[in-house]
Amino acid sequence: MRHLSVIAAVCVLLGAGVASACGADTDCRIGDRHYRIAMPDGQSQVPVGAVVFAHGYRGSAAAVMRNGNLRRVVSDMGLALIALKSADDDWVIPASPSHMEADGSVEYTYVEAVIKDAADRFSIDTARLMATGFSAGGMMVWNLACTMPQRFAGFAAIAGTFWKGPPDDCETPAASLVHIHGRSDPTVPLDGRPIRETWQGKVSESMDMYERIGGFSPAGDLTEGDLECQSSRNPRGEILELCLHPGGHSFRSSYVKFAWERLHTAGQL
Repeated sequence: MRHLSVIAAVCVLLGAGVASACGADTDCRIGDRHYRIAMPDGQSQVPVGAVVFAHGYRGSAAAVMRNGNLRRVVSDMGLALIALKSADDDWVIPASPSHMEADGSVEYTYVEAVIKDAADRFSIDTARLMATGFSAGGMMVWNLACTMPQRFAGFAAIAGTFWKGPPDDCETPAASLVHIHGRSDPTVPLDGRPIRETWQGKVSESMDMYERIGGFSPAGDLTEGDLECQSSRNPRGEILELCLHPGGHSFRSSYVKFAWERLHTAGQL
């Protein structure tokens, strides 16, 4: 009987270990939601910063982790990659086509829970987090920058902005934000476009709003590869940059690295 009890206890522990194990290839469950995480190669016990990535329309955390080049770039920077998963096919944020009346709280609460869970399970430095995302994920990033600017050291929105234009107000103080976009993007044009009962916002309006609430002033131009950037800075040292490339609706892992390095140079990471 004693041996049976020991065997039963071991089975329970093994089962718990399997259920709780998660990473790049297995979902990290938090309630009815999940995320995935890839720690940098050769990581020690020293806490590392993280890139928190929001996927595009109908994307997934698993699909983000299948992007080997993104994982390699983030790992080579000594960072963790945390892949979020939207509550629906798209992010449940204000004025999105399938969620016109949403206030975004379901996603903001989820992101907060992901950060806490990742820090509890892994060696993550929560003071060194950058939120980034592509397309619909870029729209999610703008909403995060407006709603929880102090939760992240900075933001990098790629080819996505607010639905129906910027909100009337955002939480302050503003954070650092780098926006990257293709000049000839037909999917999320710089000047926006109508979609069903809503429309994609105009990038310049979002930049103008954030410049105003953050107290940013022009700080010169810079060029990095195919990116041409207009840079602004405020008295607290945050940066706001609009970086355009000649392409269309495209994503490069190098854009994530570029944004992180810009934030690091500005002393935000």
